[in-house]
Amino acid sequence: MRNGFKVFDADTHIRPSAEAIRPHLSKRVLDEVPDLEAHREEIHTGMAGEKREPPYRHWYRFSRGEGWSKSIPRILGEAGPREGAKRRFQNFMGVQFPTEGGGDDNPDARLRDMDSEGVDVQFIVHNCNVGHPDIEIEMEFVYAQHRFVNAFCGRDPHRLKSAIIVAPQSIEGSVAEINRWGPEPWAVAVHPKLPIDYPLDHPDLHPIWAAAQDHGLCVVHHSLSQGYPGYRDLWSNPFIGRCASHPWAAMRAVAAFFGGGLMDRFPELRYGILESGFGWLPFWSSRMDDQVLYLGTVAEGLQHKMSEYLVDGRFFVAIEQHEGPKMARMFNDFMGDHLLMLGTDYPHAESRFPESVDRVLQWQTEIGEAAMGKLMWDNAIRFFGEP
Repeated sequence: MRNGFKVFDADTHIRPSAEAIRPHLSKRVLDEVPDLEAHREEIHTGMAGEKREPPYRHWYRFSRGEGWSKSIPRILGEAGPREGAKRRFQNFMGVQFPTEGGGDDNPDARLRDMDSEGVDVQFIVHNCNVGHPDIEIEMEFVYAQHRFVNAFCGRDPHRLKSAIIVAPQSIEGSVAEINRWGPEPWAVAVHPKLPIDYPLDHPDLHPIWAAAQDHGLCVVHHSLSQGYPGYRDLWSNPFIGRCASHPWAAMRAVAAFFGGGLMDRFPELRYGILESGFGWLPFWSSRMDDQVLYLGTVAEGLQHKMSEYLVDGRFFVAIEQHEGPKMARMFNDFMGDHLLMLGTDYPHAESRFPESVDRVLQWQTEIGEAAMGKLMWDNAIRFFGEP
Protein backbone atom coordinates (compact mmCIF):
# COMPACT_ATOMS: atom_id res chain seq x y z
CA MET A 1 0.00 0.00 0.00
CA ARG A 2 1.17 3.52 -0.78
CA ASN A 3 -0.32 6.79 0.50
CA GLY A 4 -3.57 5.04 1.39
CA PHE A 5 -3.93 3.24 -1.97
CA LYS A 6 -3.65 -0.50 -2.45
CA VAL A 7 -1.38 -1.15 -5.45
CA PHE A 8 -1.59 -3.85 -8.14
CA ASP A 9 1.21 -3.69 -10.73
CA ALA A 10 -0.22 -5.22 -13.93
CA ASP A 11 2.99 -5.29 -15.98
CA THR A 12 6.17 -6.78 -14.55
CA HIS A 13 8.58 -9.37 -15.90
CA ILE A 14 10.71 -12.36 -15.12
CA ARG A 15 13.27 -14.15 -17.26
CA PRO A 16 14.57 -17.22 -15.46
CA SER A 17 18.11 -18.26 -16.23
CA ALA A 18 19.08 -21.67 -17.54
CA GLU A 19 20.27 -22.48 -14.04
CA ALA A 20 16.80 -21.67 -12.67
CA ILE A 21 14.96 -23.64 -15.38
CA ARG A 22 17.25 -26.68 -15.41
CA PRO A 23 15.65 -28.44 -12.36
CA HIS A 24 12.21 -28.16 -13.99
CA LEU A 25 13.07 -29.65 -17.38
CA SER A 26 11.39 -32.91 -18.29
CA LYS A 27 13.16 -36.21 -18.85
CA ARG A 28 12.16 -35.91 -22.51
CA VAL A 29 14.26 -32.77 -22.95
CA LEU A 30 17.22 -34.30 -21.15
CA ASP A 31 16.98 -37.46 -23.29
CA GLU A 32 16.33 -35.83 -26.67
CA VAL A 33 18.70 -32.86 -26.32
CA PRO A 34 21.94 -34.52 -25.22
CA ASP A 35 23.96 -31.36 -25.99
CA LEU A 36 21.63 -29.17 -23.92
CA GLU A 37 24.37 -27.41 -22.00
CA ALA A 38 26.09 -26.44 -25.25
CA HIS A 39 23.06 -24.24 -26.03
CA ARG A 40 23.61 -21.76 -23.24
CA GLU A 41 24.34 -18.07 -23.70
CA GLU A 42 26.13 -16.09 -21.01
CA ILE A 43 24.17 -13.26 -19.40
CA HIS A 44 26.47 -10.23 -19.48
CA THR A 45 23.73 -7.60 -18.99
CA GLY A 46 20.79 -7.75 -16.60
CA MET A 47 17.25 -6.79 -17.54
CA ALA A 48 17.72 -3.24 -16.26
CA GLY A 49 21.19 -2.86 -17.78
CA GLU A 50 23.26 -4.14 -14.88
CA LYS A 51 26.72 -5.34 -15.89
CA ARG A 52 27.11 -8.91 -14.72
CA GLU A 53 30.42 -10.37 -13.65
CA PRO A 54 31.79 -13.93 -13.89
CA PRO A 55 30.82 -16.57 -13.08
CA TYR A 56 28.02 -15.76 -15.49
CA ARG A 57 24.56 -17.27 -15.42
CA HIS A 58 23.04 -18.29 -18.76
CA TRP A 59 19.94 -18.44 -20.93
CA TYR A 60 19.07 -21.41 -23.09
CA ARG A 61 19.07 -20.41 -26.76
CA PHE A 62 18.97 -22.65 -29.83
CA SER A 63 18.51 -19.94 -32.47
CA ARG A 64 18.42 -16.18 -32.63
CA GLY A 65 15.01 -14.60 -33.07
CA GLU A 66 14.14 -11.88 -35.52
CA GLY A 67 13.00 -8.34 -34.83
CA TRP A 68 14.23 -4.77 -34.64
CA SER A 69 16.14 -5.50 -31.44
CA LYS A 70 18.28 -8.13 -33.21
CA SER A 71 19.17 -6.28 -36.42
CA ILE A 72 22.20 -4.05 -37.02
CA PRO A 73 21.09 -0.53 -36.03
CA ARG A 74 21.11 2.46 -38.35
CA ILE A 75 21.32 5.95 -36.84
CA LEU A 76 18.57 8.16 -38.28
CA GLY A 77 19.90 10.60 -40.86
CA GLU A 78 22.69 8.26 -41.96
CA ALA A 79 22.65 6.29 -45.20
CA GLY A 80 23.15 2.90 -43.59
CA PRO A 81 24.40 1.10 -40.49
CA ARG A 82 27.91 2.01 -39.45
CA GLU A 83 30.48 -0.69 -40.00
CA GLY A 84 30.54 -2.99 -36.98
CA ALA A 85 27.65 -1.16 -35.31
CA LYS A 86 25.87 -2.93 -32.50
CA ARG A 87 22.68 -2.02 -30.70
CA ARG A 88 23.56 -0.71 -27.26
CA PHE A 89 21.44 -1.60 -24.26
CA GLN A 90 18.76 0.98 -23.55
CA ASN A 91 19.14 3.57 -20.79
CA PHE A 92 17.89 2.61 -17.34
CA MET A 93 15.09 5.07 -16.55
CA GLY A 94 14.98 4.52 -12.79
CA VAL A 95 17.03 5.66 -9.82
CA GLN A 96 18.57 2.39 -8.63
CA PHE A 97 18.74 -1.08 -10.10
CA PRO A 98 16.22 -3.66 -8.87
CA THR A 99 17.59 -6.23 -6.43
CA GLU A 100 19.59 -8.93 -8.20
CA GLY A 101 17.64 -12.18 -8.44
CA GLY A 102 14.21 -10.59 -8.36
CA GLY A 103 13.87 -11.07 -12.10
CA ASP A 104 15.35 -14.56 -12.11
CA ASP A 105 15.02 -17.03 -9.25
CA ASN A 106 14.70 -15.15 -5.96
CA PRO A 107 11.10 -14.39 -4.99
CA ASP A 108 12.19 -12.96 -1.63
CA ALA A 109 14.27 -10.32 -3.43
CA ARG A 110 11.29 -9.49 -5.59
CA LEU A 111 8.96 -9.19 -2.61
CA ARG A 112 11.42 -6.83 -0.93
CA ASP A 113 11.46 -4.64 -4.04
CA MET A 114 7.65 -4.67 -4.06
CA ASP A 115 7.63 -3.52 -0.45
CA SER A 116 10.12 -0.78 -1.33
CA GLU A 117 7.82 0.61 -4.02
CA GLY A 118 4.61 0.02 -2.07
CA VAL A 119 3.27 -2.68 -4.41
CA ASP A 120 0.83 -5.18 -2.91
CA VAL A 121 0.47 -7.51 -5.92
CA GLN A 122 2.39 -8.01 -9.17
CA PHE A 123 1.33 -9.67 -12.39
CA ILE A 124 4.46 -11.23 -13.88
CA VAL A 125 4.89 -11.69 -17.63
CA HIS A 126 7.23 -14.53 -18.57
CA ASN A 127 8.21 -15.49 -22.09
CA CYS A 128 9.81 -18.69 -23.31
CA ASN A 129 11.62 -18.29 -26.62
CA VAL A 130 14.54 -20.67 -26.62
CA GLY A 131 14.07 -21.21 -30.36
CA HIS A 132 14.26 -24.98 -30.54
CA PRO A 133 13.36 -26.14 -34.08
CA ASP A 134 11.23 -29.02 -32.77
CA ILE A 135 8.00 -27.40 -31.57
CA GLU A 136 7.34 -30.28 -29.17
CA ILE A 137 10.68 -29.66 -27.47
CA GLU A 138 10.03 -25.93 -27.50
CA MET A 139 6.74 -26.58 -25.71
CA GLU A 140 8.57 -28.74 -23.17
CA PHE A 141 10.54 -25.61 -22.24
CA VAL A 142 7.24 -23.75 -21.88
CA TYR A 143 5.92 -26.46 -19.56
CA ALA A 144 9.16 -26.36 -17.56
CA GLN A 145 8.75 -22.61 -17.19
CA HIS A 146 5.25 -23.12 -15.82
CA ARG A 147 6.71 -25.44 -13.20
CA PHE A 148 9.32 -22.80 -12.41
CA VAL A 149 6.65 -20.07 -12.13
CA ASN A 150 4.58 -22.31 -9.86
CA ALA A 151 7.55 -22.63 -7.52
CA PHE A 152 8.51 -18.94 -7.76
CA CYS A 153 5.02 -17.53 -7.23
CA GLY A 154 4.32 -20.22 -4.66
CA ARG A 155 6.52 -18.24 -2.27
CA ASP A 156 3.52 -15.89 -1.90
CA PRO A 157 0.82 -16.69 -4.51
CA HIS A 158 -1.49 -13.96 -3.25
CA ARG A 159 1.10 -11.30 -4.10
CA LEU A 160 2.86 -12.93 -7.06
CA LYS A 161 0.59 -13.63 -10.04
CA SER A 162 1.41 -14.84 -13.54
CA ALA A 163 0.14 -16.35 -16.78
CA ILE A 164 -0.05 -19.68 -18.57
CA ILE A 165 1.65 -19.50 -21.98
CA VAL A 166 -0.49 -20.98 -24.78
CA ALA A 167 0.43 -21.67 -28.39
CA PRO A 168 -1.37 -22.83 -31.56
CA GLN A 169 1.33 -25.39 -32.31
CA SER A 170 0.02 -27.36 -29.33
CA ILE A 171 -3.67 -26.72 -28.76
CA GLU A 172 -4.17 -29.88 -26.70
CA GLY A 173 -1.03 -29.22 -24.70
CA SER A 174 -2.08 -25.63 -24.04
CA VAL A 175 -5.53 -26.67 -22.84
CA ALA A 176 -3.94 -29.32 -20.63
CA GLU A 177 -1.67 -26.69 -19.09
CA ILE A 178 -4.68 -24.43 -18.43
CA ASN A 179 -6.49 -27.29 -16.74
CA ARG A 180 -3.39 -28.18 -14.75
CA TRP A 181 -2.39 -24.73 -13.53
CA GLY A 182 -5.71 -22.84 -13.76
CA PRO A 183 -6.77 -23.79 -10.22
CA GLU A 184 -3.51 -22.47 -8.72
CA PRO A 185 -3.87 -19.06 -7.04
CA TRP A 186 -0.96 -17.56 -8.98
CA ALA A 187 -2.48 -18.41 -12.39
CA VAL A 188 -4.75 -15.52 -13.39
CA ALA A 189 -4.26 -15.26 -17.17
CA VAL A 190 -3.31 -16.95 -20.41
CA HIS A 191 -0.70 -15.37 -22.66
CA PRO A 192 -0.75 -16.36 -26.37
CA LYS A 193 2.62 -17.18 -27.93
CA LEU A 194 1.89 -16.93 -31.65
CA PRO A 195 4.19 -17.60 -34.61
CA ILE A 196 4.75 -14.73 -37.01
CA ASP A 197 1.73 -14.28 -39.31
CA TYR A 198 -0.55 -16.55 -37.23
CA PRO A 199 -3.81 -14.63 -36.59
CA LEU A 200 -5.03 -14.17 -33.03
CA ASP A 201 -8.65 -14.71 -34.16
CA HIS A 202 -7.93 -18.13 -35.76
CA PRO A 203 -10.76 -20.55 -34.92
CA ASP A 204 -8.30 -23.29 -33.98
CA LEU A 205 -7.61 -21.27 -30.82
CA HIS A 206 -11.22 -21.49 -29.62
CA PRO A 207 -10.55 -24.44 -27.26
CA ILE A 208 -7.90 -22.32 -25.53
CA TRP A 209 -10.28 -19.40 -25.01
CA ALA A 210 -12.99 -21.79 -23.81
CA ALA A 211 -10.63 -23.33 -21.25
CA ALA A 212 -9.53 -19.88 -20.07
CA GLN A 213 -13.15 -18.84 -19.64
CA ASP A 214 -13.96 -22.04 -17.74
CA HIS A 215 -11.18 -21.28 -15.25
CA GLY A 216 -12.00 -17.57 -14.98
CA LEU A 217 -8.67 -16.59 -16.52
CA CYS A 218 -8.21 -13.39 -18.51
CA VAL A 219 -6.25 -13.12 -21.77
CA VAL A 220 -3.27 -10.76 -21.92
CA HIS A 221 -1.51 -9.25 -24.90
CA HIS A 222 2.15 -8.36 -24.50
CA SER A 223 4.18 -8.21 -27.71
CA LEU A 224 7.89 -8.75 -28.25
CA SER A 225 10.22 -7.08 -30.72
CA GLN A 226 9.57 -9.87 -33.23
CA GLY A 227 5.82 -9.77 -32.50
CA TYR A 228 5.36 -6.36 -34.07
CA PRO A 229 3.71 -7.02 -37.45
CA GLY A 230 5.85 -4.48 -39.29
CA TYR A 231 9.15 -5.35 -37.68
CA ARG A 232 10.76 -6.03 -41.08
CA ASP A 233 10.02 -2.53 -42.37
CA LEU A 234 11.57 -0.16 -39.86
CA TRP A 235 14.53 1.14 -41.86
CA SER A 236 16.89 -0.65 -39.45
CA ASN A 237 16.32 1.87 -36.66
CA PRO A 238 15.69 0.78 -33.02
CA PHE A 239 14.12 4.15 -32.13
CA ILE A 240 11.40 3.68 -34.74
CA GLY A 241 11.12 0.01 -33.81
CA ARG A 242 10.53 0.64 -30.13
CA CYS A 243 8.18 3.59 -30.72
CA ALA A 244 6.02 1.54 -33.08
CA SER A 245 6.34 -2.02 -31.85
CA HIS A 246 4.07 -2.41 -28.84
CA PRO A 247 1.30 0.06 -29.81
CA TRP A 248 0.84 -1.25 -33.34
CA ALA A 249 0.93 -4.88 -32.23
CA ALA A 250 -1.72 -4.02 -29.64
CA MET A 251 -3.85 -2.21 -32.23
CA ARG A 252 -3.81 -5.29 -34.41
CA ALA A 253 -4.57 -7.58 -31.47
CA VAL A 254 -7.57 -5.55 -30.30
CA ALA A 255 -8.99 -5.34 -33.82
CA ALA A 256 -8.59 -9.09 -34.35
CA PHE A 257 -9.91 -10.21 -30.98
CA PHE A 258 -13.01 -8.04 -31.10
CA GLY A 259 -13.55 -8.12 -34.85
CA GLY A 260 -13.24 -11.91 -34.80
CA GLY A 261 -16.29 -12.13 -32.57
CA LEU A 262 -14.42 -13.67 -29.63
CA MET A 263 -16.07 -11.47 -27.02
CA ASP A 264 -19.47 -12.66 -28.27
CA ARG A 265 -18.50 -16.32 -28.49
CA PHE A 266 -16.91 -16.23 -25.02
CA PRO A 267 -18.98 -13.64 -23.12
CA GLU A 268 -17.21 -14.10 -19.77
CA LEU A 269 -13.71 -13.69 -21.22
CA ARG A 270 -11.70 -10.60 -20.29
CA TYR A 271 -9.00 -9.18 -22.56
CA GLY A 272 -6.20 -6.78 -21.69
CA ILE A 273 -3.26 -4.95 -23.24
CA LEU A 274 0.06 -4.58 -21.39
CA GLU A 275 3.06 -2.29 -22.01
CA SER A 276 1.52 -0.79 -25.14
CA GLY A 277 0.20 2.48 -23.79
CA PHE A 278 -3.35 3.77 -23.80
CA GLY A 279 -3.34 7.14 -25.58
CA TRP A 280 -4.00 5.53 -28.97
CA LEU A 281 -7.19 3.78 -27.85
CA PRO A 282 -9.69 6.67 -28.25
CA PHE A 283 -8.46 7.19 -31.81
CA TRP A 284 -8.44 3.44 -32.53
CA SER A 285 -11.90 3.02 -31.05
CA SER A 286 -13.45 5.55 -33.43
CA ARG A 287 -11.45 4.36 -36.40
CA MET A 288 -12.45 0.72 -35.90
CA ASP A 289 -16.12 1.68 -35.72
CA ASP A 290 -15.86 3.56 -38.99
CA GLN A 291 -13.83 0.90 -40.79
CA VAL A 292 -16.28 -1.86 -39.84
CA LEU A 293 -18.95 0.09 -41.74
CA TYR A 294 -16.60 1.06 -44.57
CA LEU A 295 -14.81 -2.25 -45.18
CA GLY A 296 -16.57 -4.98 -43.22
CA THR A 297 -14.55 -8.23 -43.35
CA VAL A 298 -15.17 -8.83 -39.66
CA ALA A 299 -17.04 -11.74 -38.12
CA GLU A 300 -20.69 -11.86 -39.10
CA GLY A 301 -23.31 -10.88 -36.56
CA LEU A 302 -21.13 -8.88 -34.14
CA GLN A 303 -23.39 -7.96 -31.24
CA HIS A 304 -21.76 -4.61 -30.51
CA LYS A 305 -19.76 -1.81 -32.07
CA MET A 306 -16.02 -2.17 -31.68
CA SER A 307 -15.95 0.84 -29.37
CA GLU A 308 -18.58 -0.80 -27.16
CA TYR A 309 -16.44 -3.89 -26.61
CA LEU A 310 -13.69 -1.59 -25.36
CA VAL A 311 -15.81 -0.03 -22.61
CA ASP A 312 -18.27 -2.78 -21.59
CA GLY A 313 -16.20 -3.86 -18.59
CA ARG A 314 -14.30 -6.78 -20.13
CA PHE A 315 -11.35 -4.87 -21.58
CA PHE A 316 -8.46 -3.34 -19.61
CA VAL A 317 -5.18 -1.63 -20.41
CA ALA A 318 -1.98 -0.98 -18.46
CA ILE A 319 -0.51 2.50 -18.53
CA GLU A 320 2.88 3.62 -19.74
CA GLN A 321 4.29 6.16 -17.31
CA HIS A 322 5.52 8.55 -20.02
CA GLU A 323 1.94 9.18 -21.19
CA GLY A 324 1.30 11.18 -18.03
CA PRO A 325 -1.68 12.54 -16.12
CA LYS A 326 -3.16 14.85 -18.77
CA MET A 327 -3.45 11.99 -21.24
CA ALA A 328 -4.92 9.79 -18.50
CA ARG A 329 -7.56 12.41 -17.79
CA MET A 330 -8.37 12.72 -21.50
CA PHE A 331 -8.63 8.95 -21.77
CA ASN A 332 -10.94 8.68 -18.76
CA ASP A 333 -13.14 11.47 -20.09
CA PHE A 334 -13.43 9.71 -23.44
CA MET A 335 -13.68 6.04 -22.40
CA GLY A 336 -14.35 5.99 -18.66
CA ASP A 337 -12.14 5.46 -15.64
CA HIS A 338 -12.76 1.69 -15.42
CA LEU A 339 -10.06 0.57 -17.90
CA LEU A 340 -6.62 1.82 -16.82
CA MET A 341 -4.25 -0.22 -14.62
CA LEU A 342 -0.84 0.56 -13.19
CA GLY A 343 2.07 -0.97 -15.09
CA THR A 344 5.72 -0.32 -14.16
CA ASP A 345 7.69 -2.76 -16.39
CA TYR A 346 9.75 -3.91 -13.36
CA PRO A 347 12.56 -5.00 -13.51
CA HIS A 348 13.23 -3.79 -17.06
CA ALA A 349 15.19 -0.66 -17.83
CA GLU A 350 12.02 1.25 -18.73
CA SER A 351 10.74 1.04 -15.14
CA ARG A 352 11.36 3.98 -12.85
CA PHE A 353 12.32 1.77 -9.93
CA PRO A 354 11.92 2.42 -7.05
CA GLU A 355 9.82 5.50 -7.76
CA SER A 356 7.23 4.16 -10.22
CA VAL A 357 4.29 4.08 -7.83
CA ASP A 358 5.09 7.48 -6.31
CA ARG A 359 5.36 9.03 -9.78
CA VAL A 360 1.96 7.75 -10.88
CA LEU A 361 0.31 8.73 -7.60
CA GLN A 362 1.08 12.32 -8.56
CA TRP A 363 -1.46 11.95 -11.37
CA GLN A 364 -4.19 12.26 -8.74
CA THR A 365 -4.18 16.05 -9.08
CA GLU A 366 -5.39 15.58 -12.69
CA ILE A 367 -7.58 12.47 -12.56
CA GLY A 368 -8.96 12.65 -9.01
CA GLU A 369 -8.93 10.34 -6.02
CA ALA A 370 -11.65 7.95 -7.20
CA ALA A 371 -10.01 7.35 -10.59
CA MET A 372 -6.64 6.91 -8.90
CA GLY A 373 -8.04 4.16 -6.71
CA LYS A 374 -9.35 2.39 -9.78
CA LEU A 375 -6.06 2.76 -11.67
CA MET A 376 -3.98 1.50 -8.76
CA TRP A 377 -6.15 -1.40 -7.64
CA ASP A 378 -9.84 -1.74 -8.54
CA ASN A 379 -9.50 -2.19 -12.30
CA ALA A 380 -6.75 -4.78 -11.96
CA ILE A 381 -8.90 -6.74 -9.51
CA ARG A 382 -11.77 -6.73 -12.00
CA PHE A 383 -9.37 -7.95 -14.71
CA PHE A 384 -7.19 -10.49 -12.90
CA GLY A 385 -9.48 -11.34 -9.99
CA GLU A 386 -9.17 -10.98 -6.24
CA PRO A 387 -5.67 -11.88 -5.03
